[in-house]
Amino acid sequence: MSISTQRRSATLAMVAASAGVSVATVSRVLNGRADVGAATRERVETLLRQHEYRGRKRAPVRRSPATARLELLLPEPLSAYSIEILNGVRDIGVPAVVGGFPDPDVPAGLWARDLVAAGREAVIAVVGDLTEEGYQALVRAGLPLVLADPGRVPRPEAASVGATNFAGGMAAAHHLVGLGHRRIAYVGGPSGAAHNQARLHGLRAALEAAGCPPPDEYVRPGTFTHEHGLVAGSALLTLPEPPTAIFAASDETASGVIEAARGLGRRVPEDVSVVGFDDTQVARFSSPPMTTIRQPLREMGRVAARTALRLAVDESPDSYHIELATELVVRRSTAPLR
Repeated sequence: MSISTQRRSATLAMVAASAGVSVATVSRVLNGRADVGAATRERVETLLRQHEYRGRKRAPVRRSPATARLELLLPEPLSAYSIEILNGVRDIGVPAVVGGFPDPDVPAGLWARDLVAAGREAVIAVVGDLTEEGYQALVRAGLPLVLADPGRVPRPEAASVGATNFAGGMAAAHHLVGLGHRRIAYVGGPSGAAHNQARLHGLRAALEAAGCPPPDEYVRPGTFTHEHGLVAGSALLTLPEPPTAIFAASDETASGVIEAARGLGRRVPEDVSVVGFDDTQVARFSSPPMTTIRQPLREMGRVAARTALRLAVDESPDSYHIELATELVVRRSTAPLR
C-alpha cells in the first residue's frame, strides 16, 4: 500500500470514528450515494470539513491549459448579463459546457462526482453562490472553482473575478449630482448580495458628501430584473415627493423603471433621469438609449476562464481575487434637472 493511500485511509478512519459510523458509510457520503440518512450525512460532512479531508489527489496534469474542460454554472433564466460573460468564456476558445447550479435535492458529492466523470477539470460559477456543501464537494473532488461576480464576499481560498461596484455607485451619483439632481433613489438587487451593497454604498457615500443622502423610502432592494424595476419604479414615482433621478442596480432593472415612468406619463429624461448598471444590449437598445455604469462583463468571462484553466493544471493564477474597473457611459436617459 502506498504512502498516499495510507494517509487517505487514516483520514477516512478518523472521520468514521468521530462520526460513530463505518468507513464504508463515510465513503458513501463522499460518493454522493443516496442510501445514507440525512442526519448521518450532515454529521459526516461536518466532520469531513473539520478534518479538512481533501480526498485523493489527482494525477499530475501534463497537458496545456488550453485543453482543459470547464463547467460554467449560469443562473436561470439566462439574461443579457450572463450571456455577455458566457461570450467572454467562449472567446478563450477552450471546451466549456454550460450547466446550472446543483439541484438542492441532489447530494453535493454526487453532483461533483458526475462533473469529474464527465471530464470537467474546473468550474466557473457566475453570480450565484454555491452552498458550503457544494463547495466542499468540489474541493474533495479536486475541481478548482472560480467565482465570477460573486454575490457574497468570496472566501480567501476560492478565486474570484468581479468589478469595482463601489466606484460604479459613486460614478452614478456624481453624474446625477452634476446634472443638478438631489432627490436620487436606488432600485437595487437582493439586500444581502455583496455587489448590490457595494453599489448602494458607493451611491450613498457620494450623495452624503454632496449633502443629499437618500431617505429610506428612496432605497428599494429586490431582484436584478425588469419586473422589480417596474414595481419599484412605480412606487417611487407615485410618492408625495418623488425622486427626480433613479439609479438602478442593473440594466434590466433600469428598463423596468423606464417602463414604469412611461406608464405613469413621465418622460425620461425630461421628468426623471435613469441610470443602469452593466452596459448590456438592454442599455444600448433601450428607448431612450440608457446611461449606465459599464462593467466589462465579456472581459470578466475571459479572465475567469483563464484563471480556471491555470488552476485546472495546478498552476497559480496571477491573482486569486481580481476586480475590473467600471466606467460611466452617458447616453440619453439622463439630463440636467429642469
